Amino acid sequence: MDINYPREGMPKMPPFAFGPFIGPILILVVVFASLNTLFYQIGPDEVGVIQRFGKYTRKTNPGLQMKLPFGIETVKKIKVTHVFKEEFGFRTVTPGVRTIYMGRDDSFSQRVGGRQTRSSTGDPFMDESLMLTGDLNMAVVEWIVQYTIKNPVQYAFRIRNPQETIRNMSEAVMRLVIGDHTINEVLTSGRVEIQQEVEKKLQELLDDYGSGIQISNVILQDVTPPNEVKPSFNEVNEARQEKEKVINQAWEEYNRVIPRAKGQAEQKIREAEGYALERINQAKGDGDRFTLAWEAYKMAPVVTKRRLYLETVAKVFPNLGDLLVLDYSQKGVLPLLDLKKQEGAKES
Repeated sequence: MDINYPREGMPKMPPFAFGPFIGPILILVVVFASLNTLFYQIGPDEVGVIQRFGKYTRKTNPGLQMKLPFGIETVKKIKVTHVFKEEFGFRTVTPGVRTIYMGRDDSFSQRVGGRQTRSSTGDPFMDESLMLTGDLNMAVVEWIVQYTIKNPVQYAFRIRNPQETIRNMSEAVMRLVIGDHTINEVLTSGRVEIQQEVEKKLQELLDDYGSGIQISNVILQDVTPPNEVKPSFNEVNEARQEKEKVINQAWEEYNRVIPRAKGQAEQKIREAEGYALERINQAKGDGDRFTLAWEAYKMAPVVTKRRLYLETVAKVFPNLGDLLVLDYSQKGVLPLLDLKKQEGAKES
């Protein structure tokens, strides 16, 4: 049964004035919505990875780009020139000239101009920085891993949670390499070798996983023994340094005395060899001269005898000083002597 309600006296609704424009308005809304999801901007240091219904389709370069709207295609923006950094054993809280970071021995550390002050309130990063060396010593290692993204497609789809993955890999590789070195190598001489080895092994592991990550640097920041053994370790280092000091002093004395003694011995040997050579050559010369004189004497005895006599006189007379030749008829020698000259020579 139909019931008819009376309509007399009830207000009537006015006709909708925009009824004919509902269609165009809906079309404009759809157009604006599509434009909002149609265009996207890729930054200068980024690459866009496009997915269509979740499947990878293409990469796009920096600039204003287009894709299918309404979620048909989605874009992941991946920074390919930015250098990412992961810190182990500490965390940078506020970078800058006055760098504030959270470390393993403290809650916050402040470094100003290369100097740092610490307020010890805890040890939150010991688990990731405490490592066992190859000679069964403990070392606390703080390091930094810097990396870039070389393949954005692999980075986006081959590994889940890339940051956590690279942190786990870095810690595993660092523990492996530290376990192959002694505590002295880790603390002093082997730091560069350890950095290079960790960088190489970590890159090989990331490539095996197809992560699309390129390791730029592995930097050992601070390597120290645990606080519990620091006093003993410092005493051992002081003893080792004292040992090295004494050894270096001994080598210094050795290098000062031994080369000089060797030089003096060599000088004496060379002088003896020179003297021996001189005597031998002189003896040979004397023998050859005597032989020549003998041969000349056999050929002309009188002339040779006379020549030898004159040569001997010529050698001897210059050493005699003043020479006086007297006549047999001379009665006194005194007038011939220059006594004043001889007296002056004696006084001088």
